[in-house]
Amino acid sequence: MRTAAEGSTQTPDDQVLTDPLAFERLLADLSATFINLPTEDVQARIEAAMARLVDFLGFDRTTFLEVRQTDGRVRAVASWARSDIPVFQSEDFARDYPWLSARMQSGQVLSLARLPDDLPAEAVAERRHCEDVGVKSISTIPISVGGVFRGIMSFAATRAHRTLPDELTRRIRLIGEVFANAIVRARSEEKLLQALAEIQELKDRLHAENVFLREEVKVSHDFEEIVGSSVALRRVLVQAEQVAPADSTVLITGETGTGKEVIARAIHKRSTRREQPFVAVNCSALPAGLIESELFGHERGAFTGAVTRKIGRFEVADGGTIFLDEIGELAPDLQPKLLRVLQSGEFERVGAARTTKVVVRIIAATNRDLPAAVAQGQFRADLYYRLGVFPIHMPALRERREDVPLLAWFFITRKQSKLRKRIETIPQPAMNALTSYPWPGNVRELENVIERALILSAGPTLYVDELWARGAPHAPADESNSLASLERSHILAVLRACEWRVNGAGNAAARLGLNPSTLRFRMKKLAIERPGT
Repeated sequence: MRTAAEGSTQTPDDQVLTDPLAFERLLADLSATFINLPTEDVQARIEAAMARLVDFLGFDRTTFLEVRQTDGRVRAVASWARSDIPVFQSEDFARDYPWLSARMQSGQVLSLARLPDDLPAEAVAERRHCEDVGVKSISTIPISVGGVFRGIMSFAATRAHRTLPDELTRRIRLIGEVFANAIVRARSEEKLLQALAEIQELKDRLHAENVFLREEVKVSHDFEEIVGSSVALRRVLVQAEQVAPADSTVLITGETGTGKEVIARAIHKRSTRREQPFVAVNCSALPAGLIESELFGHERGAFTGAVTRKIGRFEVADGGTIFLDEIGELAPDLQPKLLRVLQSGEFERVGAARTTKVVVRIIAATNRDLPAAVAQGQFRADLYYRLGVFPIHMPALRERREDVPLLAWFFITRKQSKLRKRIETIPQPAMNALTSYPWPGNVRELENVIERALILSAGPTLYVDELWARGAPHAPADESNSLASLERSHILAVLRACEWRVNGAGNAAARLGLNPSTLRFRMKKLAIERPGT
């Protein structure tokens, strides 16, 4: 917690209300700063956001009080104040300020405009604090995420009597939800890193070797459909596990092919809606003229070709989850309609006069930079921070290279029966090449490469064609680490170990899982010649 130099005070209530777009832009900007935020930066970013809110609203101090889920204890975890007053600190708010605590935890917005006159006689500690610091007004907003009471946003004024306009409390609550989610994620990540450190210590004690076993494909948290054990992926799984039971809107960001829909399905599967439909919609794949009809449906005769009534995806997903992939491609004229569904669950079919109401959880995904799109006027700011209540970022495969061996074996296991193959080993040079490759196409590209390798492999050893790396975009430039170079080194090592026997007992072809003729072809292509020939 910190104080800062006194800022501008030229933002009274009437100016805030006459320029609502400025406040909308402020909230969108503040929300964007918390996407993909490292744990160590959470406290500083919350306090910086608080400073901007205080300046904009004309208050003098703001505090976020966290409600601990373990024991219900309320404590101040972040506070910002102008330089002439102290930041608020309390490790046990109910103990220090019992009268105010009881009312703040009632779930209602609290406004005490004229202090200390508005305090009753029993509010002894509260009156003393107001007199000591000079607090003239307090406004508080309870913060809940997914139906769980997480904290309280408190604003205090010391220079003049102030109130928080009702029109702004709902929007400020959204910022409070962003703060609460950031704090929860930070707590979870700290626990996760501690658990991973303990696991690593156990591994070190047991002298674990770097062996890739098929049994290791499954990860913790029972996310059977998600493969990997890296810290980056485990962070995503922890976030998905946290948000799954809630009905909060989730925004999944990440490059194409990172598995955003897989995470969305996992969240649905672990939610209270798991018995209801999961409906996936790719907003970039639908024609611009038909996407409104696809999402919201249409009435017969609504347009040329509408010969029957059509039920839209939102109605199909009623009671369940709708996954809006590539949400950044949604046409500007449809964005306010989606915002309305988010706010009230209401929409009209194309050509209908009657309003339809649904109860749907929305999970959106994008590979675009939505804050940049907002700044360029291509995406609505209010829709962006409505979607971004709980952001999850999917790491690129190059950011979790330790998961490549697990993923490779996963795809082999899943595809080999269909292709009538039986792979038992992956040569170390091939695995090194797979791990070092930057994977611009992410997991989807890896899956395609493994399927190609299965088709080309004639024996129990996976043969990875170097044409993949040679022709792929952004392939490693270092020839010493190229797939062809690694394959040549591996074949040479096997030939030397077999004393250059291609046929007969203990031959190199059998050890490599190749036919002798195939091995000879590979030797010729890779310019491998027996010494002395």
